[in-house]
Amino acid sequence: MNPEVIQPVAVRNKLLSTILFGSRWLQVPLYLGLIGAQLVYVVHFMVELEHLVVGTFTLTEEKIMLIVLGLIDVVMISNLLIMVIIGGYETFVSRLNLEGHPDEPEWLSHVNANVLKVKLATAIIGISSIHLLKTFINAPNLTDKVLMWQTIIHMTFVLSAISIAYIDKLMPHPAKH
Repeated sequence: MNPEVIQPVAVRNKLLSTILFGSRWLQVPLYLGLIGAQLVYVVHFMVELEHLVVGTFTLTEEKIMLIVLGLIDVVMISNLLIMVIIGGYETFVSRLNLEGHPDEPEWLSHVNANVLKVKLATAIIGISSIHLLKTFINAPNLTDKVLMWQTIIHMTFVLSAISIAYIDKLMPHPAKH
């Protein structure tokens, strides 16, 4: 075959590979946006904490419990955001090079897309559980239809997470060193 024909194809393939691989950096603004969303949750947390502190002597136990569950919910969503930001960046964009850093999350050393999916599904179940608990505490003020649908939605999350974990277990995993 003519070497003059092979070279432009190789150059075109190299350029295409470089563009495709480089496109992963387009995700960086998305992760920065999630950091912005986390900042919004921090502000929301502080507002709710202020409501709790200011109402310490006037709120009913039920209201205090609902506010505290709301605070826990915000923390769990924030944890979910951290998993997506750090795990997603590390998996899909670039290594963070945190090896040996005293604050390196333990889970980061073995994160991949499947592990991240299972962790996210588990976090979503935790968040959904908090929402469901808030719903049950507030049950006298809600219709049976609302209670039923929130329970069904929660159970759907649970079944989805079990399915994701099972599928991950079925997939071949590289040998551990």
